[in-house]
Amino acid sequence: MPAKSKAQQTASGAALSAKRGETSKNKVKGASKSTEKSMSEKQPEEFASTKTKGKPERVSK
Repeated sequence: MPAKSKAQQTASGAALSAKRGETSKNKVKGASKSTEKSMSEKQPEEFASTKTKGKPERVSK
């Protein structure tokens, strides 16, 4: 499932980094923290690998 916005892609990248141990889990905040806890390693990887061209900065609910 691809990311719908640049913000979602960034949060997924930070969560993936924390999950792999590249970044301390204490430094992860907000959406990245909940993503890191709730998703397997494969899911944030799919979001983070999405192309950013043509994506909005944020998507309203």
